[in-house]
Amino acid sequence: MPEALLAVRDLEAFYGDFQALFGVSIEVARGEAVAVIGANGAGKSTLLKSIAGLLRARTDAITFVGELIGGMPAYAVAARGIALVPEGRGLFPSLSVEENLLIGGQLGRPGAWTLRRVYELFPALGARRKLPSTALSGGQQQMAALGRALMANPQLLLCDEISLGLAPIVVREIYARLPAVRAEGTAIVLVEQDVVQALAAASRVYCLQEGRVALAGAAKDLTREAIAAAYFGV
Repeated sequence: MPEALLAVRDLEAFYGDFQALFGVSIEVARGEAVAVIGANGAGKSTLLKSIAGLLRARTDAITFVGELIGGMPAYAVAARGIALVPEGRGLFPSLSVEENLLIGGQLGRPGAWTLRRVYELFPALGARRKLPSTALSGGQQQMAALGRALMANPQLLLCDEISLGLAPIVVREIYARLPAVRAEGTAIVLVEQDVVQALAAASRVYCLQEGRVALAGAAKDLTREAIAAAYFGV
């Protein structure tokens, strides 16, 4: 295992009195794609929110580029090079496609991702850049959400259910762009319910079940039976 870009150690997460994560530990290497799979309610989105600073975490539970970032506010986490593509996309409906993308670049982090590069990656966005984000199809909105995150030039991209509600052909089109993202040195954490898609896109997989890591390993080494047992808790 190369030196970890991100290390999560014994992470616990709560919504009020309800505990959603129980001692979750994962690692992500520089430039690596890691998938986090599991059924609804397994804790996948909670894990990403904790990493991104949207949920409070113990200070020493999350390390990024050798720095303890647990408990930091989201803006401080983003400034250090972590970008979240949220479930549901979270685009600003009153803004144009291009204005949504420019918001992602407000931190001014140096890197390869510019408007031009995002439009090269997703040509459909360039053709519709002056339209309101509400004029985009579901797949194009997901591309815009990804593009906005890339405009922050992150070292780590957190993707929460980017295939949700999209036609299979659109999902394949979006996933086909991810190698170009990794080619710039960006690591990716993919939260997915689509196990087949996750296994194809990632080198390593963590399966969450009721807030705990039920299975972890190289994607190529995990059998369907082992994944099904961890996914469904049987």
